[in-house]
Amino acid sequence: MKKQKHQIKYTNWQVSALVIVRVLIGWHFLYEGLVKVVNPNWSAASFLKAAQGPFADMFKSMASNDATLDLINFGNQWGLVLVGLSLIIGLLNRWACLGGMLLLLMYYISNPPFIGLDVPTVAEGSYLIVNKNLIELFTLFVLFLFPTDNIIGLRRLLPLVKKTT
Repeated sequence: MKKQKHQIKYTNWQVSALVIVRVLIGWHFLYEGLVKVVNPNWSAASFLKAAQGPFADMFKSMASNDATLDLINFGNQWGLVLVGLSLIIGLLNRWACLGGMLLLLMYYISNPPFIGLDVPTVAEGSYLIVNKNLIELFTLFVLFLFPTDNIIGLRRLLPLVKKTT
């Protein structure tokens, strides 16, 4: 006997809210990436050198190796752009969510908001454990669990791309 799959129906408001969050985070990623791409002097070096916490030595060593730093700069710039574009247009959103979560995890663990760590001079607020990177990371996790690209997005228009529910 075949089990019937239980279908959950979301209201238009629920789907709209998820899509709006997806596009807003996509815009944030895309803009952050493009700003870095168009600035020939941008580098992740200062961010990596300011790392604190249990993984600080790893991030600082990345900044000290030119070849590694070049790869990190390229991956960061274009990773942000591709994640942002994917979320905005609604194509390959689960992959974009995973890529975005990985980037945000790296940002979070490089400068975690823990007691006893010095706050970088470029910090934009006072945080304890929860900061914007962690919030955006878990928001991407929610979007990963509730993919909307097969409802509203370019993926819906592509019959060759396998749709998940």
